[in-house]
Amino acid sequence: MNAQRWAEIQTSFDQLVELDPGERASHLATLAISNPELHRALQSLLKADAGASAELAPIEAALAPPPDRKHDPLGLAGRTISHFELREALGAGGMGVVYRADDTRLGRVVALKFLLPHYNLDASAKARFLREAHAAAALDHPNLCTIYEVGTSDEGWLFLAMALYQGETLRARLTRDGTILVRESLEIAPQIAEGLQAAHVAGIVHRDLKPGNVMLLPDGTVRILDFGLAKARDHSRSEAGVRFGTVSYMSPEQVRGDNVDARADLWALGVVLYEMLTGRKPFGGDEEVAIAHAILHDEPELLSSHRGDVSVALEELVQRLLQKDPAKRHDSAAELLRDLARARALTNEITGPRQTVLARVTVRKPRAITIPFAAVLNKRAFTYGVTAVAILLTATMILGWIHPTPTKQVVRYSLVFDPAEAMIQPVGYFWGRLALSPDGSRLAYVGGPRAQILVRQRNQLHATAIPGSEGAETPFFSPDGQQVGFITGGNKLQIASLSGGPLITVTDSVIGEAGASWGRDGYIYLDGRDKEPLIRVEAKAGAVPERFTALDPALKELDHSWPEVLPNGKGILIAVGVRDAARSIGVVDMSTRKHRVIVNNAVYARYVPTGHLLYVTTDRTLMVAPFDQNTMKVTGEPTALAEGIRLAPSSTVDLAVSDNGTLLYTRGPAPGKLELVWVTRSGKAQSVDPDWQGSFAEPSLSPDGRRLSVSLLPNASYDGIASVSDIWIKQLDRGPSIKLTLEEKTDHYSAWTPDGRSVTFTSNAAGSVDLWTKRADGSRQAVLQLHNTRGAFSPRWSPDGKWLVFRTDRYQAGAADILGIRPGIDTVAVPLVATRFTENAPAISPNGRWLAYSSNESGPIEVYVVPFPNTADAKWAVSTGGGTEPLWSHSGKELFYRDVAGNLVAVEVQSSPTFSLGRSTVLFPARAYLSFERGAQYAVAPDDRRFLMIRQIAGSAPDELIVVDNWFEELKPKQRK
Repeated sequence: MNAQRWAEIQTSFDQLVELDPGERASHLATLAISNPELHRALQSLLKADAGASAELAPIEAALAPPPDRKHDPLGLAGRTISHFELREALGAGGMGVVYRADDTRLGRVVALKFLLPHYNLDASAKARFLREAHAAAALDHPNLCTIYEVGTSDEGWLFLAMALYQGETLRARLTRDGTILVRESLEIAPQIAEGLQAAHVAGIVHRDLKPGNVMLLPDGTVRILDFGLAKARDHSRSEAGVRFGTVSYMSPEQVRGDNVDARADLWALGVVLYEMLTGRKPFGGDEEVAIAHAILHDEPELLSSHRGDVSVALEELVQRLLQKDPAKRHDSAAELLRDLARARALTNEITGPRQTVLARVTVRKPRAITIPFAAVLNKRAFTYGVTAVAILLTATMILGWIHPTPTKQVVRYSLVFDPAEAMIQPVGYFWGRLALSPDGSRLAYVGGPRAQILVRQRNQLHATAIPGSEGAETPFFSPDGQQVGFITGGNKLQIASLSGGPLITVTDSVIGEAGASWGRDGYIYLDGRDKEPLIRVEAKAGAVPERFTALDPALKELDHSWPEVLPNGKGILIAVGVRDAARSIGVVDMSTRKHRVIVNNAVYARYVPTGHLLYVTTDRTLMVAPFDQNTMKVTGEPTALAEGIRLAPSSTVDLAVSDNGTLLYTRGPAPGKLELVWVTRSGKAQSVDPDWQGSFAEPSLSPDGRRLSVSLLPNASYDGIASVSDIWIKQLDRGPSIKLTLEEKTDHYSAWTPDGRSVTFTSNAAGSVDLWTKRADGSRQAVLQLHNTRGAFSPRWSPDGKWLVFRTDRYQAGAADILGIRPGIDTVAVPLVATRFTENAPAISPNGRWLAYSSNESGPIEVYVVPFPNTADAKWAVSTGGGTEPLWSHSGKELFYRDVAGNLVAVEVQSSPTFSLGRSTVLFPARAYLSFERGAQYAVAPDDRRFLMIRQIAGSAPDELIVVDNWFEELKPKQRK
């Protein structure tokens, strides 16, 4: 036999002896057919090696308390090697034999691992053994096996001394119990990940992580054993083309013989976690080659097809670990640990009876696949052809939404949309985003690139957009579920029939948008926003709104919002906003129009037909309590259903429940803080000051661009307390910041005076919403610039300082109008653009001759320009298809605005001697930055090359929309408690 052939046989033998016995037998059976010559050679080597390893337990059992053994393959028991007295052989593995030994120097019991006899003659095996020893010895971590030292006997036997642990391997545990509880699995897996992280940071990849190499100690500690295949990343030999490890736990790149990195260990941990939860490996097969083929080509069954207590977060985590492309797995064990922590936290959610089932389906490739969703419910396979669907969908879909479970089992799943139809992910404040029809068959939500109202039926994969609903908010259904109402332009209430036909404009003078409810009495009840009570309007074209409730000044009430009419028509649930206090849930008596508080420290409530009140607390917990709609009282103790509910600063919650028991809610991260950033015309962003964070709004730049003013709520608690925002002044280039307004009042919407010495802002310091001016250095008291009983917002000075324009509410028939005043000349403000429509966001051109603003006069909000101050002389429509927040360039050659898709747009203009419009250019996508149609949420730098904008701090996860079918089954034990 030539040297090359012998090397090939020796390499195959090295791999063979490292397999579990069952896998080894399977591999040999395959070779007997495919390569008889190699099979005979390997059988001979195994027979020769039997004297060294017969009757010994696998090495993975060697570190646990052993049974009595008399067999001593190496004849070392009773001998003293170095300062170790060997007692008995404990086990054998692919490369070595382990003995129990006494460390006479330090007085402790250790495990001594020796290289098997034939390896002592092999230089490459010795090198591998030493590499294991030095790699493992270099790691000192509570979740890794401790290596004390590496040595050589007088006869030249290589050994390493390891800690001897009390406990059992994870393999032994799984063999005994089959599966492990979710909660315990999520205590074991993070410890494995912690150990891997320590190894990976040190440049070590384990490459053979499996249950047999995981030790469970009695105190709950987990230790990773046997770095026998460990690979140092800087090792000179890449070992491409060589497969080491146990096949069932190999990553696809290991099966192919490619180079591997730390992500191969993460794959193996995914397999281990899957096995802990299901009692089976995700990729099965009777032979090694079949297992390898499955790893490369098949998708594992969902965890939820084997057990019903798996959260969506855990399902997604394991799916990500088992991505065949390493780039799609977690980048590191550190990132995995964050997801494990989230999955562990979500196990605290009450999932109800044991029949609760979680179902989630991921469309991965355009082929017909068998989805075990129905099998979970009725033990029958459910084959769903997704060839056409996968062409349309690029991400994830939830089959449960399309095929709701017909039985009375509780089913939980997350609903993920086609990216082209995704629900909007707003920055900072947002209003209502979704509604569920009374029968649970339709979902209406704000989504897509044009922020339209989209309606998705349960038996359809895609949603249908309502034409003319661009930029809409707060969708809600009619009592019969055949019509959808919503608000566009901030103030226009419209209705769309789901059977088709033109939109019906109920009114264009609605003040608020924080919720609406359509009662069986034919009226729509809406919030009235700041300083407004609940209003109602008849659900027909041209109806006139009327105030329905009254704010209680003694209690400092700010608003009544998020209404829901009770089914019996006797009352309305509302959220009550109170100055300097958290929101509460109230109920309005329809007969008297009086209201009272029924739940404190809560922001949003819905009635459940089972006789319960469903509400969200200020700490983002979803609660349910018995509720009598006749007496309109809570009749029992509340129960927590879920934590981490998505809650915006506007006290907005995505929460809906149908009459037949479908529950819908959004779970997401706690609202993150915002930061100010510079954004170039190409969209590149850079933080103004990374250390300055908070709830910012309405930034404004001084004329020289060296300072900014901004409204800031530094410690936003998102609990309905909305009266402590202040105006701050900051020196740019990371200079100091000062708090300009010191009163405990709401101060916002700031604008610099033309000379750059002072700032004008909106404040309720005198009881009404007025305009005040104060020196930017804080050296003088604020001066009341304008008192206006209807409020004054978004102030803007003309370049010569002669005019101050602003937005106000309800000047005439419209919901918002633009007024102006000449300080020192006019005693009252005069209307500039005041119609029955809504006008917002005034901006005066640099030459003082033109006024830009937004209006919904044509339906969607558009940007217009009129002469200033003679605004009635002419008008130009700047945007088409939607536009908000206009601002002029300092050169006067461009007008900027946001389009309905969220982009920042620049329009070339000529502003002297006459006005004309030129080319329009999309500069960059701006949906990730704070936006509000009533006033610009960005500012233009003096050189017109950068924009000061506000964005969410990086790191926030997207919202998770949870659907629970047959949820009423969970409430039966709670009924009338």
